[in-house]
This record gives sequence, C-alpha cells and structure tokens, in this order.
Amino acid sequence: AAAGLSYVGAYVINTYKSYDNFLQDKYALLPAVIIICVAVVMFVIGLIGCCATFRESRVGLGLFLAIILVIFIAEVSAFVLGFVYREKVKTDVQGTMRSVFEKYDGKNPESTVVDYLQEQLHCCGVKNYSDWTTTQWFNSTGNNSVPQSCCQQDAKNCTGHLDQPQEL
Repeated sequence: AAAGLSYVGAYVINTYKSYDNFLQDKYALLPAVIIICVAVVMFVIGLIGCCATFRESRVGLGLFLAIILVIFIAEVSAFVLGFVYREKVKTDVQGTMRSVFEKYDGKNPESTVVDYLQEQLHCCGVKNYSDWTTTQWFNSTGNNSVPQSCCQQDAKNCTGHLDQPQEL
C-alpha cells in the first residue's frame, strides 16, 4: 500500500507541471506531499506491526493497535473536512480557471495550457462553451467562435463557430 501511495503522490507531482497555470495556489501540491508522507508513515507502521507480530510482543502489538486507531481517526477527520470545504475548493478552482481563460490570446503559455486542458479533458470552457463569450479573446476576434481545442476530436470540419454547438 505504501508503494502504491508513493507512486500516486509522485504521479500527481509530475502531472502538476501540465496544469500549474490553473493551480496557482502555492498549496496545490500539498495533497501530493501529504500522500507521500502518509506512504512513508505507513511503511514504518507496517514494519512495527511485522516486527511485533514476529516477536509476539504484547507491547509492540498494543502500540500497533494505537497507531492504527489514530490513523482511522485522522482519516475520518480528513473525510469530514473534505466534505465541509468541497464548495470552497470548487469556487477557488473555477475562479482561477476563469482568470486564466481571460488571459487567453492563442499565443501565450497560458493559452497553450488552456488548449491542452480542453483537449485532454474533452471539455470547452469552465462549465461549457458559453464561458468563452465573456472573454477578451472572444470579443477581440469578432468571429463568434471558440478556440479549436474546444472541437470534438471526431469532428472533421469543426471551426469553433457557435452556430455549430454539436461539434463543440
């Protein structure tokens, strides 16, 4: 389990590079770091449990039980906090995404990230394609269209025009 969590934490940190413009908060990598720390702690606790079992030590097994109970309480607390603050996280991420979409011009690094994100997640805008109608890029182009990255991958003649929403 510790090796699996270590892999997940490392994967999240590695993937962060693709989405760092959307996650401008300096604490965005905190969950990945916590996952890696939990993996290290799980490895140590597993070692304690194995050694206590191997030696048949009542004190060691009691310590192992106490540690497992503390971990269970921490997991329940994390679940409750995640449930309570889910809307705040959603609002913060959407606000950051809207500010990055507002900077879109089709050429800057933020634009590349927006295009990459829309292509990878098969989406358009923060909620839908109509989010683009309020951006500076949409108003400056004047062609009533969204970026090509909004097009469905199987749409061959998609131009991004809003009169063809079925292709977005």
